[in-house]
Amino acid sequence: MSDRILVVEDEANIAETIKIAIENESYGCDWAATGETALEQLTHKTVSLVVLDVGLPDMSGFELLKRIRQTHNVPVIFLTARGEEIDRVVGLEIGADDYITKPFSPRELMARIKAVLRRTNNNSETNRSSVSSTFEVNDQQAKISFQQQALELTLAEYKLLSGMLTQPNRVFTRAQLLEIIWDANHPSEERTIDTHIKSLRAKLKEINASADQINTHRGIGYSISA
Repeated sequence: MSDRILVVEDEANIAETIKIAIENESYGCDWAATGETALEQLTHKTVSLVVLDVGLPDMSGFELLKRIRQTHNVPVIFLTARGEEIDRVVGLEIGADDYITKPFSPRELMARIKAVLRRTNNNSETNRSSVSSTFEVNDQQAKISFQQQALELTLAEYKLLSGMLTQPNRVFTRAQLLEIIWDANHPSEERTIDTHIKSLRAKLKEINASADQINTHRGIGYSISA
């Protein structure tokens, strides 16, 4: 699953420069010019990292990060014109993962983005190995085992199950799950997710007839118990 980055920046020219740098490194990228738009996008899309400007028109980046942390553990890199130590300390204390001040080079920003993503992905791998004895995910080989038996999965099923296992017990909307498995050749209807979930449940039950790891949240979406 390729990482997708959300840039929250109200200055269009700066946002465009960052977006080009991100997409040149083969990451997906979305842009939000306000805090409220960013919160909306986080609700409907699966985001791997947020680049967050401190000075937004509708709220401060600090306030936005506090609201993000109420529901999401996504890593955040603060972007600001301020250079005072107190601002850096405040940003890190409320949950930022890194901090870069303007002016900056796109190359430096990308280096910081890659470093945070590496750290986050490594932590995710450790968590999946240690927390879950039911599932074993091998991202390098794109394989998942359930109760020590390999699952025969399509690419979409692998992306879906692997993505859900990064955050056990989190309720994903159908739109968020569609973002996880989307590619240019994949159907874009949200109800497609129901078909994949039905197939995954059947494959888990082939191994254990009483398997009930995938939970339905009516009117919302699905979660998985690891």
